[in-house]
Amino acid sequence: MNRLKTMMLLAALTALFIWIGQALGGQRGMIMALIFAGLMNFVSYWFSDKIVLAMYGAKEISESEGPELYALVRNLTQRSSLPMPKIYMIPQDTPNAFATGRNPEHAAIAVTSGIMSLLNRDELEGVIGHELSHVKNHDTLISTTAATIAGALSMLAHMAMWGAMMGGGRSRDDDRGGNPLVLLVGLIVAPLAASLIQMAISRSREFLADESGASMTGNPLALAGALKKIESFAKRIPLQGGTPAMAHLFIINPLKAGGMVRLFSTHPSTEERVQRLERMTLGPIS
Repeated sequence: MNRLKTMMLLAALTALFIWIGQALGGQRGMIMALIFAGLMNFVSYWFSDKIVLAMYGAKEISESEGPELYALVRNLTQRSSLPMPKIYMIPQDTPNAFATGRNPEHAAIAVTSGIMSLLNRDELEGVIGHELSHVKNHDTLISTTAATIAGALSMLAHMAMWGAMMGGGRSRDDDRGGNPLVLLVGLIVAPLAASLIQMAISRSREFLADESGASMTGNPLALAGALKKIESFAKRIPLQGGTPAMAHLFIINPLKAGGMVRLFSTHPSTEERVQRLERMTLGPIS
């Protein structure tokens, strides 16, 4: 169900981009925006793992430095037929974890020192299963694709704004009538809608990682318990250096959000995630 939802959201994002691109920038403007956004996200796709690991001061650890953690990761990767990822430690007291890397062969899992001291073995295994599921489900690629389209839409909006300020500039072949309402949609509504869809895709992938990660470990309640502990402590001990651009990577959103802000949250509510995990013990989630 979550895979189907993700595909539908990506299709909606693509359709929105094509429609606004044709309406605002014509075919040439649409192609230019897609090329520029694609180049930016190509760099992000290939180098984002190094960027985010450096941003949070993550240090790669050896098996001798983290034997229990290595044993958990190795057991789950062997069970899931995944390559062994690199393992990093983030020297922060706030409990959290994330996976990154462009594919399973170049994956990395990072955990904070805080999560290692907070969770018991079963709960930590649940977290590792969740992160390995992101790797197995190629969520980095999906997130990059969504970001590319959303970024291109934002670029089209800026092109339209500068075009209007400079008095136009499109050829007659590209002209679509200059409807002020369409311009308003392009400048405000379309980028907003793209951000909402992008966040919805991220939330859908979190649900999928919860479900497949719990199936990987065979213990949904352990992951549910871990999520409740992590959120409770993370509220009191904020993640240092957290940015909205990287929030989607973590198992629990390191940024505070509530009310209408949840529409733009990269994560579903922890309460809903826990409820879904608890229902897994009763049967498949619909």
